[in-house]
Amino acid sequence: MVNSEQRRRQLAREKFERQQQRRAEIRGKARRRNVIIASALAVVLAAGGGAYAIAGLTDDGEKKDVAQQDSPSTPPSPSESKPAGPKMTIDAKAKYTMTLKTNEGDIGIAMDAAKTPETVNSFKSLTDKEFFDGTKCHRLTTENIFVLQCGDPKGDGTGGPGYTIADENLDGLGKPAADGAVTYPAGSVAMANTGQPNSGGSQFFLVFKDTKLPPSYTPFGTMDAEGLKTVKAVAAAGVTGDNKGDGPPKKAVTIEKGTVDKT
Repeated sequence: MVNSEQRRRQLAREKFERQQQRRAEIRGKARRRNVIIASALAVVLAAGGGAYAIAGLTDDGEKKDVAQQDSPSTPPSPSESKPAGPKMTIDAKAKYTMTLKTNEGDIGIAMDAAKTPETVNSFKSLTDKEFFDGTKCHRLTTENIFVLQCGDPKGDGTGGPGYTIADENLDGLGKPAADGAVTYPAGSVAMANTGQPNSGGSQFFLVFKDTKLPPSYTPFGTMDAEGLKTVKAVAAAGVTGDNKGDGPPKKAVTIEKGTVDKT
């Protein structure tokens, strides 16, 4: 006969087994749902600013740098840790062009201030201060995500301008697919972030081939034909290091001069 203590243990064991089964099912569903999101966050876009990663496309472990790099597993709250962006000085109804003069060729980027006023205003402010001059495009990804990441004054994925700006135009690429991703077309230019909302700084990525990512990165511009050709040539040369699909570009890219002009 089963005594009360044995019965109690049996019930506890059955309860534990049910819990483990439910957890396994939840993990399986999460993995399937986030296949693209997870791969993106593990490869691309994190941006630093005290601890940016272009998570970076993000950050580390649970949040390791979407152009991510090494950002903290628990990034600080932008509202608590960083001041707001620069004062609005641009014409939000106008269009602007950012020109990046690099050692590999000029990259022209058409920007729409009506859709991304804070982003355009920030780049205008930063380029007027020569913030990007002499900086390197520190990260190239050529597998799953196809981007060249730039805009870090430190050149290692951890730098930023000392402030954050709001996300903008996140629905500009259309409705996400069932897997939660949207396509950032070749030629797109978007903001990197720490994996948290409204955490963009100065890092951005240049898409040289259609790339699926979560709609978490502000798309604010489009490269001209020559600019896209330049980035594709850099990508074709590959990356340095053991990780063949993610690392500093073999063909080093330095932004010699960055400007933003009203068109």
